Amino acid sequence: MATGVLQRVRGGLARAKSGAHPAGQLLVWGRGFATSSSRNREDSWFKSLFVRKVDPRKDAHANLLTKNEESNLYKIQFHNVKPECLDAYNKLCEDVLPSIHADKYYPCELVGTWNTWYGEQDQAVHLWRYRGGYPALTEVMNKLRQNKEFTAYRKERGKMLLSRRNQLLLEFSFWNEPVPREGPNIYELRTYQLRPGTMIEWGNYWARAIGLRQHNREAVGGFFSQIGNLYMVHHLWAYKDLQSREDTRNAAWQEEGWQEVVYYTVPLIQHMDSRIMTPTKASPLQ
Repeated sequence: MATGVLQRVRGGLARAKSGAHPAGQLLVWGRGFATSSSRNREDSWFKSLFVRKVDPRKDAHANLLTKNEESNLYKIQFHNVKPECLDAYNKLCEDVLPSIHADKYYPCELVGTWNTWYGEQDQAVHLWRYRGGYPALTEVMNKLRQNKEFTAYRKERGKMLLSRRNQLLLEFSFWNEPVPREGPNIYELRTYQLRPGTMIEWGNYWARAIGLRQHNREAVGGFFSQIGNLYMVHHLWAYKDLQSREDTRNAAWQEEGWQEVVYYTVPLIQHMDSRIMTPTKASPLQ
């Protein structure tokens, strides 16, 4: 592992000397290489393995990465359902969730709802959007507490679940905003647990990379966590089928700059996960 790190750093030094730097970055992160002498260069190079120099900032990273002109907040829910209850759970959700989505009384939208096909089995995933941010989320929660139908739904749903968890998310400024689409499609939710402090670097590279992944309209949405597991990124993709997914992903490697993006973003990841999901009847994303 140490050898691989040394090779990457030396490769970075060679590129720095030749003036070759990745294009399309939003921000530049310095490595603090010294140039006064060979020894100073080695000392600075060694320290760069452990110390990252950044410019002072007067704004939160979230504000640098999101669409400032909008105030969309997203909530993603993961429900692990008792295997024998999955069909009844889906039917219950189909009866209740679309009515909340369609009712203008609630400032929220159901972006999509799925069952996991490959990944965690007997799992439901719901993605909601709150236009207006945290105040909209609070308003919806307060109103739903007074909704007897929703209260009954939650009580019945609780009998079918093994566990549940959620996260509050913001959307990356350079990603598409999820909009309803016709099917049939399968969806891939790729989740990345990043090393703390690397979210801006991730955004720098993906601001360039997303343009290389639009040819088949596969990019649906990109989000990062604000509450829940932190430094977590979710990328949502749509494909016609598993073979289409394979072909589309392989084609990306023929795009100039894609290999570079992968090379520089992989070291930022602590853990990654992929779910293949199928939309339920109630999902606006089909």
